[in-house]
Amino acid sequence: MQLRYSFRLYPDTGQQRALAKAFGCARVVFNDAVLAREDARKAGQPFPRIGELSTRLITQAKRTVERSWLGEVSAVVLQQSLRDAETAYRNFFASLKGARKGPKLGAPRLKSRKDARQSIRFTANARWKITSSGRLDLPKIGAVKVKWSRTLPATPASVTVIKDSAGRFFASFVIDTDPAADAARMPGSDHAIGIDLGLTHFAVLSTGEKIDSPRFLRRSEKKLKKAQKELSRKQKGSKNREKARLKVARAHAQVTDARREFHHQLSTRLISENQGIAVETLSVAGLARTRLAKSVHDAGWTAFVNMLEYKAQRYGRTLIKIGRYEPTSQVCSTCGVVDGPKPLSVREWTCTACGTLHDRDHNAALNVKQAAGLAVPACGAPVRPEPVLAQRAETGSHGFSTKNRAA
Repeated sequence: MQLRYSFRLYPDTGQQRALAKAFGCARVVFNDAVLAREDARKAGQPFPRIGELSTRLITQAKRTVERSWLGEVSAVVLQQSLRDAETAYRNFFASLKGARKGPKLGAPRLKSRKDARQSIRFTANARWKITSSGRLDLPKIGAVKVKWSRTLPATPASVTVIKDSAGRFFASFVIDTDPAADAARMPGSDHAIGIDLGLTHFAVLSTGEKIDSPRFLRRSEKKLKKAQKELSRKQKGSKNREKARLKVARAHAQVTDARREFHHQLSTRLISENQGIAVETLSVAGLARTRLAKSVHDAGWTAFVNMLEYKAQRYGRTLIKIGRYEPTSQVCSTCGVVDGPKPLSVREWTCTACGTLHDRDHNAALNVKQAAGLAVPACGAPVRPEPVLAQRAETGSHGFSTKNRAA
């Protein structure tokens, strides 16, 4: 299993210039590859293969006056940019044929120098290394200072250097982990829970525990509003506008980091304490088109469930997702009678059959657990023999926080 470990980088002024040059060269090679394939499509010719593109756009281009500056950066960075273009086209065609799950993807587009996020990737043959003093030594860039928040569990296969919209630099290492060893490290548990995700409370567990929603975006709205107002008053293209844009980006980054840290801490706790976990599949895209859109996005349910998925796979736990049409809020968890739909304003209700007084969210969490069939025997092994495998092989490709990845 592959995971990403992200750490904050602090390049000096010269290293920032070298990184900017590498970002620009990688972007030019990517755009040249997209244009070459677009020209071939318009001419009715077969797409040039990646080997031909490598020779024409990198090797031969370095010998020309117009592209001689490509030789000032590592060749591995340029080759990986070509592979990114190849992967983008492969995903596009797979999406057209219906072989790729998820929403339809469009054809690769040209990258802009004004893009907020820039990245380059170094594989093992680039001869990058971590020095004895703890710096990240990158070819033609130098030894960059790293803020190590934890120890890498294995030798990284590659490293991606990222500059985010807030102007921060990160090193994202790809690590191959052993799920069997990770599962052995996790303490055994004979507990199983159901989780009801919501807005009033972020999560209500079948045990009765209610986890409050931090509402990071709502708490930062005043600060964001002020920063956005200052940005709107700056002249386009001016240095003051760029400073104001960075201020807005940093405010949003703080919200994102805090939300991700909350998701990681909660998902890690639930995975470590329970052998089986059941959650309800929510139509986040549909809820995001309602008047609750801002609150739904602020909660970040999808990111939280994704963390539960890959951590369940990593640590040998069982995660079961029940259908979104399961009437968890309409069924009495005590006697099983369907009592009908109820508006969101009804937080408590009494079953007409058995007379049990239910808390709406706690009752839903109990029904989620029952619908998943999570009954854990004394030995600690789940009744369902096969765990649901996580769909994501990595914690994510866009690292912001320096301490909350692979928690």
